[in-house]
Amino acid sequence: MVFANRREAGEKLAERLSCYQGEDVVVYGLPRGGVVVAFEVAKRLKAPLDIIITRKIGHPYNSEYAVCAVTEQGDLFCNESERGQLDDQWFWRQVKKEKKEAARRRKVYFGDRKHILADGKTAIIVDDGIATGLTMRAALESLKKENPKKIIVAMPVAPRDVVLKLKKQADQVVVLEDAEVYLGAVGAYYNNFGQVTDQEVIGLLRN
Repeated sequence: MVFANRREAGEKLAERLSCYQGEDVVVYGLPRGGVVVAFEVAKRLKAPLDIIITRKIGHPYNSEYAVCAVTEQGDLFCNESERGQLDDQWFWRQVKKEKKEAARRRKVYFGDRKHILADGKTAIIVDDGIATGLTMRAALESLKKENPKKIIVAMPVAPRDVVLKLKKQADQVVVLEDAEVYLGAVGAYYNNFGQVTDQEVIGLLRN
């Protein structure tokens, strides 16, 4: 399955999630690209839209390959075998840097507006696609602390082995393309996968 862009992927994902319309739902997008997809889901479900900011710690020799993910609160979710091979000083510098970037994004996107708590609600976490799954798994653990009634992970595409791991953490996983043979990058499943800007995210969150 190939999507024209994130908006089309969001519309198709929203169709799959339409059974939750009318429930007490909050939709959480993972910035930046995930917010575009999440916006379409929230619009269809007539649900509020918020974000969960998790930042990946990329491998020193390949920044696109995540070895860990850190939440806004500083919680870490790591591939422990990879983490054990990294220089400690380098690693903690990266954690500090990514926590700072998470705080910057929260301030830029929301200003003084408060985060919508998932307490007692059905929480749907949305991204534009998943590769290693570390940032989504970190987001899941962060959201669990808010005591939601139910957590649903939703994305257009993910490798099948990662989907199986997510199913152990979430109450439900909704994926349009459960790729047994993964193409190596989320962008390979989109005709248009341009970078999403902070201004685009701000505009979607204000609508």
